[in-house]
Amino acid sequence: MNNRLKIEIIGKNPINFIKELIRKKINIYSLDKTDKSIQIIIDKNDFEKVKKIKTTYQIKLIKRYGINKLIFFIKRYNLLITFFSIGIALIILLSNIIFRIEIIHPNKKIREIVKKDLEEFGLKKYHFKINYQEKEKLKQKILEKEKKKIEWLEIDEKGTKYIIKVEERKIPKKEEECTPRSIISKKNAIIQSITASKGEIVKKKNDYVEKGEILISGLIYNKDKITSKTCAIGKVYGETWYTVKIIIPEKYKVITTKQNKRWGFHYKLLGKEKNFRNKFYTFKKEEYNIVDSKILSSKFGIVKYKKTEEKFIKYTKKEILDIAIKKATKKIQDKLSEDEKIINKKVLKNKAKNSKIEVDIFFKTKENISDYTDISNINIEEENEKKR
Repeated sequence: MNNRLKIEIIGKNPINFIKELIRKKINIYSLDKTDKSIQIIIDKNDFEKVKKIKTTYQIKLIKRYGINKLIFFIKRYNLLITFFSIGIALIILLSNIIFRIEIIHPNKKIREIVKKDLEEFGLKKYHFKINYQEKEKLKQKILEKEKKKIEWLEIDEKGTKYIIKVEERKIPKKEEECTPRSIISKKNAIIQSITASKGEIVKKKNDYVEKGEILISGLIYNKDKITSKTCAIGKVYGETWYTVKIIIPEKYKVITTKQNKRWGFHYKLLGKEKNFRNKFYTFKKEEYNIVDSKILSSKFGIVKYKKTEEKFIKYTKKEILDIAIKKATKKIQDKLSEDEKIINKKVLKNKAKNSKIEVDIFFKTKENISDYTDISNINIEEENEKKR
């Protein structure tokens, strides 16, 4: 349909106007008739002839096709297209410049050494990025120069940022000496298991203990007398308890995609997004971006808009409890280590409040309840004297 137009003729008995067009040998490619109007497709060159016909009918331009549509679009959005072209060129330029260099290592001196070497070999902020071969050469130069200080180095590119990962070359340190200590309970619990390789066990399985109570003592006794101090080493697992409150809305949203669709374009610049030629109130879209920069939070491209319909459906009681238990279980599991676990769980109560359901769930868990208290400052003679 190259260079054609769709026009609408509105008035009483518009078929008479169509007869006039036929007499003037104007080609009609399509015709849709209603009670008071007719929509037809004609050649663009014939549109001026149609407008010159003296008539009481109202003639409206509805749609353009082919090259004519493209030319009209360019003229209409000339400033916008110019703006986008400049924006795209600017984004492409900026995306090839280094705006940040992050050196990851806990030792400040190592970070400063690497930073100085990077600048010496040409990798600096506000300079253009380097290619893979240049990065490899740069790595080898730094490793060769700092072979007594740096074991390994990697240069990762993330948008307009370079992340430099460094591993320091160092002699392994001797294991730190364990100072005299006792193992205490870090929370209220019922002991499930207790083992010790050093120290004296002072509690047993199924004992209820409160936070801070001694479980494995670092004070070594001979009968009732303290003879020495040691670093208590062991593990104590106990049954612990949690109550988790989960709040769930009574209804959930269901989004259905309809057959209606429309092509358009969009742009996003510095977090602000604009959609063009979209006539749907709720929609989802498929993006075909020419530019997509996460660092600069910028996008530009063609979009297929698909109409959607939203409706809210009420949860059943079983669904609410299932969701609440699942969410609460995840919360507890995130607190636990690999050697800890949930023993039991139970819904205590649920109630409706402000279009939401509040669910309280009780958990029993098996946890490592070991904590430590320093006993270095305890005077053995004084403690024995007190006992007398």
